[in-house]
Amino acid sequence: MQKQEKFYITTSIAYTNSLPHIGYALELIQADVAARYNRLLGKNVWFLTGTDEHGSKIARAAKEAGKTPQNFCNEISIKFKELKAILDLSFDDFIRTTDQLRHWPVVHNVWQKLKENNDIYKKKYKGLYCVGCEAFLTEKDLIDGKCPNHKKEPEIIEEENYFFRLSKYQAGLKDILENDKIKIFPEAKKNEMLNFIKEGLEDVSCSRSKKKLQWGISVPDDANQVVYVWFEALINYLSALGYGASNSEKLELYWPPDIQVIGKDITRFHLLLWPAMLLSLGLSLSKSFLIHGYITVGGEKMSKSLGNVISPFELIEKYTQKIGNKEATIDAVRYFLLREISPTEDGDFTYEKFEGRYNSDLAAGIGNLVARVLAVAIKLNPKSGIRNPKPAKGEALRGRQIQNSKLQKETEKTKEKYEVAVGDFKFNEALGAIWELIGFCDKYINDEKPWENRENSKEVISNLLFIIYSIAEMLKPFMPQTAEKILEQIKTGSYKLSSESKSQPLFPRI
Repeated sequence: MQKQEKFYITTSIAYTNSLPHIGYALELIQADVAARYNRLLGKNVWFLTGTDEHGSKIARAAKEAGKTPQNFCNEISIKFKELKAILDLSFDDFIRTTDQLRHWPVVHNVWQKLKENNDIYKKKYKGLYCVGCEAFLTEKDLIDGKCPNHKKEPEIIEEENYFFRLSKYQAGLKDILENDKIKIFPEAKKNEMLNFIKEGLEDVSCSRSKKKLQWGISVPDDANQVVYVWFEALINYLSALGYGASNSEKLELYWPPDIQVIGKDITRFHLLLWPAMLLSLGLSLSKSFLIHGYITVGGEKMSKSLGNVISPFELIEKYTQKIGNKEATIDAVRYFLLREISPTEDGDFTYEKFEGRYNSDLAAGIGNLVARVLAVAIKLNPKSGIRNPKPAKGEALRGRQIQNSKLQKETEKTKEKYEVAVGDFKFNEALGAIWELIGFCDKYINDEKPWENRENSKEVISNLLFIIYSIAEMLKPFMPQTAEKILEQIKTGSYKLSSESKSQPLFPRI
């Protein structure tokens, strides 16, 4: 019996200094599509996400809120976990870095191994620290003396810390990136990291003094230091699989990650520091990274000061009230973020753009096509020869039942484009291919006019039902509830459309 192929996918873990926004929702939905698609391929998928809960920024945010850091993190973390229902996500595991049973022992284990390999040492250091990034910066990182991401001058920190010998792995990292031992989407990020390596890698601080920061995981055998937030956050990908335990079956089964989905602001940590840590531990490297951009709102960066932060909870609630259907709203949000925004570039959100996509692509697109075809099918009397669109057991999905060579060819072409696009994580292109097929079907039904009950009307409707079945199958990773609704509406029995089938609007027009 052939062993089932595994697929381990992770997102970055969300920083719990503030509530979720649609920028992080995009990352979760992208990862969810990849996870669902690989499950449909028959792979054993493990999909991990979670929350990053230590560091200066969280300690300050908790203090401002008048709460302990732990209580503050508990409240924020649960909101990120609730995204599973609100965005119809399928993650298998949710890890928290404040989990003292799962995460902390693994961090200590990793630290000790890195230290044994002479990759961690202690020295006095003076540097520039951006609390917003939770990272040390150099002068060359700054623009007009400020952090380019947070537009603030970094703090000058002088203390004795532990350091990780990143410089030791400079040549190895260069070889890994140049020879695509880690696949990076988009490739421009690989070139960006190679240029950074050429400038020379410096050892990085991997701890903070407790005199400056109490909120964190204590360094093993040094009660005066806490492990640097980014250093221990990266370890979550190992701790979720039980690294270091004598019976870590999950680690043996799923390691290494097949794809790690991250934002473009944390590429250095994941493409330089993380691989170096794995090299030191003697572990296999992550196979690939998908690096997405930012979401702006009306061309402006989301920020509390501008009051333009879009909450996924509020977005779903707003349009559930307008549409009157929560499932349709969830899939509409998923569709917009995946279709409107290139997976590796910045994208913009406005309510006008969202409603435009909804009405044109969903209400007047897939929704209208399914409603028209099903209405005509029922009118034509389903007992008189409309064929079952569901493939017989063992029969290929790619249009083999379509009794029209042009339609069959178009469906096969779409399926091929779709598979290539999803394989390259080009989700917008995959959806674009599906919607081209929807447009093709609209033209076909308009040309053939099956509602006039012509001689070939039943054949036309049968062909369209086969294509709609294929479309629903392709939509499963992207819009799972919509796909199931379509399949339910064209549910059949004895190779004839059920007389009980009813055309329910998938997407009521806004």
